[in-house]
Amino acid sequence: MIVTIALIALTCAVSMTGFQNRQQLESLLFWPPAVNRGGYHRFITHGFVHADGQHLLFNMVTLFFFGRVMEEVFTPYIGMAGFALFYLAALVVAILPSYFQHKNDARYRSLGASGAVSAVLFAYILIAPWSTIYVFVFPIPAILYAALFTAYGFYAGRLGHDHINHSAHLWGAGFGILFTLCMEPRVGPAFVERLLQPITGQ
Repeated sequence: MIVTIALIALTCAVSMTGFQNRQQLESLLFWPPAVNRGGYHRFITHGFVHADGQHLLFNMVTLFFFGRVMEEVFTPYIGMAGFALFYLAALVVAILPSYFQHKNDARYRSLGASGAVSAVLFAYILIAPWSTIYVFVFPIPAILYAALFTAYGFYAGRLGHDHINHSAHLWGAGFGILFTLCMEPRVGPAFVERLLQPITGQ
């Protein structure tokens, strides 16, 4: 879990500095006009700054519990560096649809690791669909959480009444699933088999 801890430590350090230094925060978050002027680093750096402590804590706690599992799963296939690149690629893939939708919108801003964290979480759900996930203090099956998360993401994203980038959550989740299936195609049939276990009683 070396990479997971390193990502958490770096994200916490950069985010907490951003809480105190608004100028640094603004230079790292995702802002389309800056990207259009060549600030391509923002495709990645937006994932290392957060709006507040609660936002940071939620993402990092999730990354800690599921990242350490997926790092162990991914490392035999792509190495520790590969897992780090998977996480960074998820940040880019998750924010790309938002960029194309808002590329000419100077009012649009996005920040946070949620896209990459969603990729890690949904990769985990793909290999352990009936494991227990705690939503606050309520235990629910991982596959049910995935269904509710996806449905709410589409619903809330259409409403657009909050300041959450639901698109990044959904695209990050999709990337995590697709990457895992491409890395190890046998995960797909194994997922179906595990999903059917409560029905077949095996």
